[in-house]
Amino acid sequence: MLLILIILFVVGYLSIAFEHPLKLDKTVPALIMAGVMWAVLSVGFNNGWFSIVDEHGHIYNIMEGDHEVQKEAFLTNLMHHFGKTAEILIFLIGAMTIVEIIDLHRGFDVIKSRIKTNSKKRLLWTLGIVAFILSAIIDNLTATIVLLTLLKKLIPKREYRIWFASMIVIAANAGGAWSPIGDVTTTMLWIANKLTAIGLIEYVIVPSILCFVVPFVIVTFMKPFQGDVPRRYYQTEVETERLMSSKTMLFVGIGAIIFVPIFKVITGLPPYVGMILSLGIVWLTSEYVKPFKNFDKKDKHLYSGHKALSKIEFSSILFFLGILMAVAALESLVFGSIDGVEVGTLRYAAESLSNAVPNMDIVVILLGILSSIIDNVPLVAASMGMYDFEVDSSIWHFIAYSAGTGGSMLIIGSAAGVAAMGMEKIDFIWYLKRITWLAFVGFLAGALCFMFIEHYIR
Repeated sequence: MLLILIILFVVGYLSIAFEHPLKLDKTVPALIMAGVMWAVLSVGFNNGWFSIVDEHGHIYNIMEGDHEVQKEAFLTNLMHHFGKTAEILIFLIGAMTIVEIIDLHRGFDVIKSRIKTNSKKRLLWTLGIVAFILSAIIDNLTATIVLLTLLKKLIPKREYRIWFASMIVIAANAGGAWSPIGDVTTTMLWIANKLTAIGLIEYVIVPSILCFVVPFVIVTFMKPFQGDVPRRYYQTEVETERLMSSKTMLFVGIGAIIFVPIFKVITGLPPYVGMILSLGIVWLTSEYVKPFKNFDKKDKHLYSGHKALSKIEFSSILFFLGILMAVAALESLVFGSIDGVEVGTLRYAAESLSNAVPNMDIVVILLGILSSIIDNVPLVAASMGMYDFEVDSSIWHFIAYSAGTGGSMLIIGSAAGVAAMGMEKIDFIWYLKRITWLAFVGFLAGALCFMFIEHYIR
């Protein structure tokens, strides 16, 4: 019966990994997988087939002790995992809503209007630097979408534009890896108290910069980035599109997101509480700011938080719910014992992997490479259940770097890459032949830098 849960997870995982060939939204198998796994775990526990382990390492079995106490322990464990998952989901909903409110007021056009260079090299570095910084503030996926929208106005020829789009993916993923709010995986690690915002920035920012800079330096000398870009009537378009509220909502929105880590340091409260406060402030501002002169109140709904909520990809939120709860089921299932102590499935897998590959640096690098093939969210979720290192351990920092940047090696390996693939119709094989090696070189440069800092400087 133990194998049933593992088989369910593997089948669900494969369905997620092959969502494109199956033409199936990955949210569907994630939700089904979570529901069925917890159902099987509950039936098995209530019949005495399974034991479960809670977050404190306590083992529960229906055949040992009072049945009602054991059942209550099972439900308490379920609520614990659901609560930790809900923290991440509320945080993401808040952040995504703030970004959508900024976008409704065309706040990102303020950034777009500052890019005026004709040189392909300068444009490459300008977009790369903006992607690197912006992704650390508003997340790598949103930063990629914003810049690809701009790119269509700057570069008319698609054969050159896809090169720029691919490099933006690398820069955005590198930028998201050193920020607690820059990537879903770093947010997960931060909210789970595996690392602190200061610790992550201190030890991951330099490797992330290298991961971004090295491939950009290489492509600077390649043909697609030689010469100038013919200008289009872009400046006129941007000035026409800008609203009176654009600057206000951009600065208030970004300031509110940056405030979240500060709020956590000041109050000691979980990050999602700060995000709730920040969302309230941004929403309040959007209720009273005027997008243009002679603004009619009947159009207020077009720029409100309600409109922003309708634009959020709730399928992504539900995907995270499904995958995190599925991983929690595996974490709760007692699989075997180590040194005479019964442990959960993920902890058992971690010990087995450590025995097979005793060097944790190699394990984490392999995790980064694997994240380009398999979604990095379940990989990081699994690693959180597998390992029990102290807060701000170098392993957590390295996992954040590897999972965040490793996805750049394939166009389907990250949310930013999938967005670019859809917006610019980038071919998987084209990316594999021309960009994968650049992303790998950057990833490896950053990984070697991290290990050097960890072993010889820190």
